Amino acid sequence: MEPQVERKRKSEFRVGDVAVHPAHGVGEITAIENRDIGGSSQDFYVLKIVENGMRVMVPIRAVAQVGLRPVMSNKEADKVIGILRAPEVAVDVQPWNRRFRAYTEMLKSGSPYEIAKVLRDMYRLKFDKNLSFGERRLLDQAKNLLVKELALAKQVEVSAIEGELQKIFSA
Repeated sequence: MEPQVERKRKSEFRVGDVAVHPAHGVGEITAIENRDIGGSSQDFYVLKIVENGMRVMVPIRAVAQVGLRPVMSNKEADKVIGILRAPEVAVDVQPWNRRFRAYTEMLKSGSPYEIAKVLRDMYRLKFDKNLSFGERRLLDQAKNLLVKELALAKQVEVSAIEGELQKIFSA
């Protein structure tokens, strides 16, 4: 039974597919390589990150642990945009360091819904006060992780999504 699961995983992504890495964002599978690591042979997806051209290797058998996933659907993108428009705040913890830790964990989750909450909350916070260096970094990271994926899901240019964000957050 195990070899079937392994085969299914190998066909999960193919060369040329676009996937989302939770820490690096949208990338294209450019190759599937076999490497000898510590005496055992492993297959890896080679992902070229769209944002910066960085090359990331993800072990095929660790795809779930890493959080590599397909680009969200158009319907999921609509839900994400709904989260961005929602009036509530995701993290209500007062001390900035706890709030920062909570937002960092949300980004690490790789979930577009959690990332949208971070983006929404950081934009709102930006209107109330000047963001600290760490908070600006969180805002930029959330924006970078989400904008390209939303553009792919909605089949529009990145600038259209950025314009949509401006409309949402200037209201």
